[in-house]
Amino acid sequence: MTVLAQLSYVIGCPNFHSNNNHHHHHHHFGFSPQISGHKVHNVFTSSTNTTFQVRLTTRQSPSTTVICSAANKPSTEISSTAKIRSEVLTPFRTVRMFFYLAFIASGALGGLIATTQLIAALANSSKAAEVPNILKGLGIDIGAVSIFAFLYFRENNAKNVQLARLSREESLSNLRLRVDEKKVIPVSALRGIARLVILAGPASFISESFKLSEPFTESLLERGVLVVPFATDMNSPSFEFEESEEMKEMTSKRKRLWQLVPVYVTEWSEWLDEQKRLANISPKAPVYLSLRMDGRVRGSGVGYPPWNAFVAQLPIVKGIWSGLLDGMDGRVL
Repeated sequence: MTVLAQLSYVIGCPNFHSNNNHHHHHHHFGFSPQISGHKVHNVFTSSTNTTFQVRLTTRQSPSTTVICSAANKPSTEISSTAKIRSEVLTPFRTVRMFFYLAFIASGALGGLIATTQLIAALANSSKAAEVPNILKGLGIDIGAVSIFAFLYFRENNAKNVQLARLSREESLSNLRLRVDEKKVIPVSALRGIARLVILAGPASFISESFKLSEPFTESLLERGVLVVPFATDMNSPSFEFEESEEMKEMTSKRKRLWQLVPVYVTEWSEWLDEQKRLANISPKAPVYLSLRMDGRVRGSGVGYPPWNAFVAQLPIVKGIWSGLLDGMDGRVL
């Protein structure tokens, strides 16, 4: 129960309402309700003409239609946090690269001197006896330059790969999530509190994932899991909740598990497309990404998320002791 309280505090939504939390946005929206008969139509307006609809239905309540349209986009500029994190994770890399360059320069200078000596020796027959020693020294210099150049470029490539990964993580942390019509938070706000599972695929994939997660709802919440559904085909995933009195508590948990909605859809699309490209996955393939408690990607795959594996692998989050188990989230991809 502690983790549920923490999530409610950060999300600010202890009473989840079905008429505003299960829709997908292109960007940040304004909100104005219109009441017609027994159905409520939540209409979002902005300066663009692009719209799409998301429909959420319950078995004992009328359906809700949400019309969304794009507004202003946020800045995608990445801060220097990725470079700082890289320095923290590999504090001696800069020192190693400095010495590699110093050894390369030293070997190159030695090779240049040896080359001039070799030319002089070949031009003067009286110095012919020195040629073998000069060639030996030149070979050592060339070998040293080659080895340290290889080490430098390998270190530099590792640095670039790490910076690229950290930059993607930084970009992910800056993406925005809508909790309700009054609250939008960055992904980074859930670090240390929730393990996000991002689903990206057509509406049918999202809807089926929703159904498959039902038996594991309570266990997933105990492990701090929250789902971020992202419909790539811009169609409307349908979420059905049982509103009977005996299912009231379970329905509340189901809504909490699935309440987060991506905003600024273009930003999310670009980030997900980059992840797929790096993994050599088709842009149209439905995928899932599982994040660690610290916000880093711990696992991903094509197809439906393995809810049962998440329950088996992830530790239960229990208040102040949760930090001791953060490292059990799995290795970083």
